Amino acid sequence: MTEKNKCDRRVVITGMGVISAIGTGLDEFEAALISGKSGASLIDTFDTSGHSTKIAAQIKDFNPSDYMDFKASKRMDRFAQFAVAAASMAVKDANLDISSSNENDTGVYVGSGIGGLLTLEVQHKILLERGAARVTPFLIPMIICNMAAAQVSIFTGAKGPVSSATTACAAGSNSIGDAFEIIKRGAAKVMIAGGSEAAITPLGMAGFSNMNAMSSRNDEPKKASRPFDVDRDGFVMGEGSGIFILEELEYAVSRGANIYAEIFGYGMSGEAFHMTALEETGANVIRCINNCLAEGEVDKSKIDYINAHGTATPLNDVVESVAIKNCFGKYAEQLNISSTKSMHGHCLGAAGAIEAVATVLAVKNDFIPPTINLDNPDINCGGLNFTPNKSVEKKVDYALSNSMGFGGHNVTIGFKKFVE
Repeated sequence: MTEKNKCDRRVVITGMGVISAIGTGLDEFEAALISGKSGASLIDTFDTSGHSTKIAAQIKDFNPSDYMDFKASKRMDRFAQFAVAAASMAVKDANLDISSSNENDTGVYVGSGIGGLLTLEVQHKILLERGAARVTPFLIPMIICNMAAAQVSIFTGAKGPVSSATTACAAGSNSIGDAFEIIKRGAAKVMIAGGSEAAITPLGMAGFSNMNAMSSRNDEPKKASRPFDVDRDGFVMGEGSGIFILEELEYAVSRGANIYAEIFGYGMSGEAFHMTALEETGANVIRCINNCLAEGEVDKSKIDYINAHGTATPLNDVVESVAIKNCFGKYAEQLNISSTKSMHGHCLGAAGAIEAVATVLAVKNDFIPPTINLDNPDINCGGLNFTPNKSVEKKVDYALSNSMGFGGHNVTIGFKKFVE
């Protein structure tokens, strides 16, 4: 690779893999986005009689043995299984051969906000009912958040930089952004990056429900996630994984890789405000978006689409909407905005990565995925175009994906059509 300054090294997306409640694989996922499909349903994996929220966007057709050895899968929590499966899809999609010739230049950066919560709950029950000696010796490596990245590294043979973000619901986006910067500074030629989460468990559901963050529209699961709607009452939890193959442009071209899009910028900001809430003016979200645009030297008037964080919680949607309106000024009226969480649910640490897949598909194939269930737009969300209920065919040259995590972690990633 020719030595270049950081600002000259371009990073492109050459492969993607996705597992979600609305589809496994790019074709199924994209078709669901275009049709406005909801993945929400009543939870059927455990007894929810004591839970106020009884719905989630579950993945019901996942078989880890389709992607990995059965014995290995039994030593992984569900969130790590998702990551390995999505990574295998992405590597195949990119036609990427990881061998002794490039293994040291290929890294992994996969985030998770919660980690192996299901394993922790199961093993804690074993501890209480059957004693300490019966707890699996694989407990710790199954629950720690970095194990999605570690298992992807083991299964692909990638020996370059390997790391993991744990920035709550911004973890997937941080992981993609950090991987982007790793390539830009020349520390790797290829990065396998994204997020993974599997927190639809009794404890996970109880925790979020009891803090009044989740919808309790249990009689209408598919209509429960209602970002920017006046009748929204919280998010619907999802699960899954989104994984990207990021490559330095010259390396991608040298091996004849197919290129979906280019990353132009990565913005971050901190709230320094509250454990779970955004500061009401949206100033820190504005700063985050501006940081992303500044890195790519992209004017605001070039943005065609924003995939919003859009959780359907009362405060988040208002703050993010006000931030977008104030950031883009009069031009905000020309933007298409949507929250794909309305379809695949809020996938926590995987959310930003799955939503980034949706954003890149929009850039590549020129469409805007909808915000479904948006029947009565909240006037407090600024009257913006949230692409209600139906997808729209539109040329998308530049797009942003926003993520915000508990603790005050804001992330914006910028994508654009690839032009040689």
